[in-house]
Amino acid sequence: MDILRNLFYGFPDLWGGGVAHSVMILALVITLGLSLGKIKVKGVSLGLAWILFIGLIFGHFSLNLDEHLLHFLKEFGLILFVYSIGLEVGPSFFSSFKNGGKSLNLLSIIVIALSIITTLGIYSISNTSITSMAGILSGAVTNTPGLGAAQQAFSDLRHIDAPSIAAGYAIAYPMGVLGVILSFIILRFALRIDKNEEEAQAKRGFGHLEAMTLNTFSVKITNKMIFGKTVKEVRHILDRDFMISQIHRPDNDNNKEMVNGQTVLNEGDIIYVVAHPIVQEPLIALCGEKIDMAWEEFGNELITRRIRITKPGINGKTISQMQIRSNLGTNITRVNRAGVDLIATPNLKLQLGDRVTVVGTELAISHTEKVLGNQMKRLNYPNLIPIFLGIMLGCIVANIPFFIPGINENLRLGLTGGPLVVAILIGYFGPKYNLVTYNTISANLMLREIGICIFLACVGLGTGEQFIETVATEKGMIWILYGIGITMIPILLGGIIGRYLFHINYFTLLGVLAGANTNPSALAYVREQTSADSPTVGYANVYPFAMFLRIVTIQIIIFVFG
Repeated sequence: MDILRNLFYGFPDLWGGGVAHSVMILALVITLGLSLGKIKVKGVSLGLAWILFIGLIFGHFSLNLDEHLLHFLKEFGLILFVYSIGLEVGPSFFSSFKNGGKSLNLLSIIVIALSIITTLGIYSISNTSITSMAGILSGAVTNTPGLGAAQQAFSDLRHIDAPSIAAGYAIAYPMGVLGVILSFIILRFALRIDKNEEEAQAKRGFGHLEAMTLNTFSVKITNKMIFGKTVKEVRHILDRDFMISQIHRPDNDNNKEMVNGQTVLNEGDIIYVVAHPIVQEPLIALCGEKIDMAWEEFGNELITRRIRITKPGINGKTISQMQIRSNLGTNITRVNRAGVDLIATPNLKLQLGDRVTVVGTELAISHTEKVLGNQMKRLNYPNLIPIFLGIMLGCIVANIPFFIPGINENLRLGLTGGPLVVAILIGYFGPKYNLVTYNTISANLMLREIGICIFLACVGLGTGEQFIETVATEKGMIWILYGIGITMIPILLGGIIGRYLFHINYFTLLGVLAGANTNPSALAYVREQTSADSPTVGYANVYPFAMFLRIVTIQIIIFVFG
């Protein structure tokens, strides 16, 4: 019995209670939390938040770790989590502000600002401490990195921990999940949404996602103005990006041909085009008329295949530098990167892990596969150098002081913001300087999930006593109401603004609102409502910047009011 007691409560003669005790408590909290996280009620689950709740229960009954060990594990888990997020969103972070993404990110900024205003409004009229409000804000918007940033900022400011931050987060988190979904239901009726019409528009890709959507269509050349002109000349006349992958000549009934910039377009030719929706109508008007074409009926000599780039030497090279068309006789028509399709323009730089769509003969495509790699084994080995190099640089950046007018204290990005900023920069600029930053989705997800599980378990273990005392009181009930307000008011107002001011498609709008709250549960709910990809694209477009803003703004709140 003494052995079991020591395993659960620690060995009194060993620092930290002993390795076996510490590892067992941490693993047990995470295992129970993950198991309960799989429970869903009408498709909704609290997910990883269960780890925090189990940790709070263990902490309440003094099943805990040494405070120094607990502090280290908490910070280390947080670093792993935010750094893996930064590497994931880095490649698309700056491109998310282009074209239609500007309006979507502007709306996410408005939603974040509304949540901060609501929080500060409650703080000003109540007796609730700013640390508690920071925790409630993080829970209400389900932003776990924000919780870590608030704790880190207060620790830097006062050199002590604030258990009320984690307590506020844990109390507000459940309604942060349910409140967003309830707000979406209210918006549907308040905005008088016709789901079928909105879904049809979303699938066509029109609106704010035009720049992130690619359509394929066939055009018959009937405009005399372009008879005899090359594809390169047509591209210069239109001054838009598009890709012609194949062409069928009227004098060749059985076959289709490859296309390059020097291919001449003649009367009656039929071309197969890849372009953004916004380019589709101008291109059809210039070339002739859109037709329905069954390309598979005109021979099977040319085939289409997706190839994964797995050779590190290709990382950072442009498509024109690769000379795929001239050397191998194939065409790259589109590039899929992080779930977003890009037109294969000559100046587009390829990255390790990209999936390229290639058109050519079977033999030519097999040669192209050898050049590009297409061997998943090569991607299974994690690239550890950018991970540990980035974490090291992130710790340095975390402690660099900077000033904001009106704030007396030196601000620091801390161990949340520092690694995040460095990871975003490495993820974006790494391929441009031939630094291989790619890791498989599963490897990156494993790193991220391990980090957040350790962090949440340690937060729960460290604040269990105060949480139980708070949640069972009138103050705890009031905090729940505060959390509901911080969750729903910005979502409802943001939905109205996004619909009537920015004229955003309903399903795209819900994806943006879920992304502004960094709420994957809300995104999962929206995806069940439609077969269109627009909620996911809207979420992914605003998520990187929203995550960055949530982390930075909550630190500023702590420094100004803490």
